[in-house]
Amino acid sequence: MAGKSTGGKVASTAGRTLSNPNASAIQRSLAGSALAQSGTNKATGKAMEAKASGALHNPNSSATTKQLAGSLTSQSIKKR
Repeated sequence: MAGKSTGGKVASTAGRTLSNPNASAIQRSLAGSALAQSGTNKATGKAMEAKASGALHNPNSSATTKQLAGSLTSQSIKKR
């Protein structure tokens, strides 16, 4: 387990993103995953971690997308 959960600020952003009809598909996907992890110890899965990582490395990603993606990558299961 990652031992982290989505914080209130990111959860709020995720909720607003999901209710925004202009949100992109990637934003909706990241927001849904972030909300699913809110208040839990669930970790980000490999597929969602890859999607979030791609969004973080994309120079065209918006600040909202990067905020959601950053939260998800910080909750992923890391092998050290």
